[in-house]
Amino acid sequence: MTGRTWEYEGYEPADERLREALCTLGNGYFATRGALPECAADEVHYPGTYVAGCYNRLTSEVAGRRVENEDMVNLPNWLPLRFRLPGGRWLTPDTATVLEHHETLHLSSGLLERRTTYHLGEERALTVRQQRLVHMGDPHLAALHTEFRAEGWAGRLDVEAALDGGVTNSGVPRYRDLDGRHLTHVHTGTAAPDTVWLRCRTRTSDIRVGMAARLTADTPATISHRGPRAVQRLGLDLATGHTAVVDKTVALHTSRDPAISDPLFAAVDRVNRAPGFDELLESHLTAWDQLWRRADLDVDGEAGRILRLHLFHVLQTLSPHTADLDVGVPARGLHGEAYRGHVFWDELFVLPYLNLHFPEVSRALLRYRHRRLGQACTAARSAGRRGALYPWQSGSDGREETQQLHLNPRSGRWLPDHSRLQHHVGSAIAYNVWQYCEASGDAEFRNTKGAEMLLQIARFWADSAVYDERLGRHRIKGVVGPDEYHDAYPGASEPGLHDNAYTNVTAAWVLTRTLELMQSLPEPRRRELVERTGLDGGELEQWQDVSRTLHVPFHDGVISQFEGYGDLAELDWDGYRERYGDIRRLDRILEAEGDTVNRYRASKQADVLMLGYLFAPAELQGLFRRLGLRLDEDLWRRTVDHYLQRTSHGSTLSGLVHGWVLARARRAEAWKFCQEALRGDVADVQGGTTGEGIHLGAMAGTLDLVQRGLTGLETRGGALWLDPVPLPELSSYGFALRYHEHWGVRLRLERGLLEIAVPSSDGTPIDIRLPDRAVCLQPGETGRLLLGD
Repeated sequence: MTGRTWEYEGYEPADERLREALCTLGNGYFATRGALPECAADEVHYPGTYVAGCYNRLTSEVAGRRVENEDMVNLPNWLPLRFRLPGGRWLTPDTATVLEHHETLHLSSGLLERRTTYHLGEERALTVRQQRLVHMGDPHLAALHTEFRAEGWAGRLDVEAALDGGVTNSGVPRYRDLDGRHLTHVHTGTAAPDTVWLRCRTRTSDIRVGMAARLTADTPATISHRGPRAVQRLGLDLATGHTAVVDKTVALHTSRDPAISDPLFAAVDRVNRAPGFDELLESHLTAWDQLWRRADLDVDGEAGRILRLHLFHVLQTLSPHTADLDVGVPARGLHGEAYRGHVFWDELFVLPYLNLHFPEVSRALLRYRHRRLGQACTAARSAGRRGALYPWQSGSDGREETQQLHLNPRSGRWLPDHSRLQHHVGSAIAYNVWQYCEASGDAEFRNTKGAEMLLQIARFWADSAVYDERLGRHRIKGVVGPDEYHDAYPGASEPGLHDNAYTNVTAAWVLTRTLELMQSLPEPRRRELVERTGLDGGELEQWQDVSRTLHVPFHDGVISQFEGYGDLAELDWDGYRERYGDIRRLDRILEAEGDTVNRYRASKQADVLMLGYLFAPAELQGLFRRLGLRLDEDLWRRTVDHYLQRTSHGSTLSGLVHGWVLARARRAEAWKFCQEALRGDVADVQGGTTGEGIHLGAMAGTLDLVQRGLTGLETRGGALWLDPVPLPELSSYGFALRYHEHWGVRLRLERGLLEIAVPSSDGTPIDIRLPDRAVCLQPGETGRLLLGD
């Protein structure tokens, strides 16, 4: 395995789902899992193709209740290409003897290559070599190039290619009680002697899908249409030691696409105009070269290899093609059906990376949120609040998509799901708006759509805050913080907690930043905004008051996760680790025992410590000062230590946050948590979850850890602020970024030296601020700055 490839040797059925997820190919518009084309969906394999933003809603009977769920739809499978000797069984690694199997994911070129040798009895073998691409230049094209080589025999090989519309959403075992039949009206047809098509639509969202496939070989194919499948068959005459080639080129469109009239016509037309595989590959490689130049990352060793894999999957899910779409950040990428393809708060970990490389993609993802601002305002009104209440899980139209029930696989019980009370998602959206505008310099977005979202989110927080005469402070009650283990007080009849520290501090931040923005808006724009929203001076005074008086609880000299946290029992951590080994999902373990994690000081993931992830130490101390509270280094160190000992890391984001916080505090333990974050998907540390879709937030977050966390990089006040953290395990690293109008600014840190190169342009100089000095670099200049210990 090199830094530019990801490889698997041998065939291991138990690892197949993981490999399929990590070998997914995509282009920001659609993605296809890395399943073998000769294998159908079963307990081992799960081919899946997903178009960004393509959802469908179905109602199922679960535990005696009618439950409605919206899912990202598994679209018709374009991969099928199987082969056999005449009259024999179709060859797959599960039905035939495999002499050799090797898969290589080429990260630099977005190409999946496999080589499999099947034993055919006696001294005979068939070697199959395939190259697969999902085109990064043309987002509607994909191709499969297959070479067959007979070893020790000559004769006929039957080959069958198909488009299969008989697929369902069945890739996540715990969802199988739910209806997964999202496609209907499946029809197939012939467009040309070498081209077949398939069309269908989603059952309730009525998204029309068009797919066309062109098969190219030395012999012509015969075509048949069987049920939901369009089938092309041909016979290859193989000679010993000679190679026969079959190319399958596919086009995919949906009725959500711009600039088309009919998706089927568009797919057939596009596949007819598509060049051969070699020419497709050449333009695909050019597109990937351009992406890597903009997102270049240079880190040595194993960490560098994993970081490049993470970057590869981020770029496949959120590419420049995404800028043209109405989509959010799917928490599990376009790589599987976990979380039903929903949009959570994961953009909080993704956009800070994109802002400095692909700001046009960040803007599009924020526009997804802005288009759903009206729905968020409706949700707030339904809850008796002003402003905007964004959903914890979002899909097609911005309504709350969080499930009412979730299954505990350990106990087999369906349980109420209260995660919709994670109202802090609104603060994450506001934070991303602010960070995007600071990094990109996009004043137009800040003053228009950004200002509208910030205003309504701030309004929601101010209206949610209740003044407590006894405390002399405002309180936010009945919420759930990032730590999803705690959704109620022990024995309480109603869900929700009071004064979650993360929720309250970030709400204070939103109110403060929105007040600043209102002051800085051009007067005509401020007047427009006030008129459109009915904002008055009394409301702004209330925001000022709430932003200074929100309650932050403490216990035992540390920040409490929420009011009453200090009254909870301590868990026997050593005992549970001894009994269960992996206790990341401690909530499921305790529920299966008839207990509840709500009784204990135990966190699924970083909650209070998320404050140290979002805010640099100086900014966090400033927020506490505004709240009339003192946060010194000693208090923060005690708080970090308290939660380090009481977190099970049931989320892949948790190790990332802990590593980031410890790196900022210059603590030696930082690298241990950084490694945990790097291993999250490649080692499937969650025990089978990666096969259901990669963890996009954690992948992007590890990239941002190198980009901003270790460099101390902040974009604020029209300057780049840097405060590098010495981390011996990553003593040398570099990357390129885009800042305001400057493309390809290069930073490199190595042995106490920071090098910054600004490409030539007609842009303005860049102000660089370090803790002990300020430097101004003109376009075309390179600064080499010595760093202190």
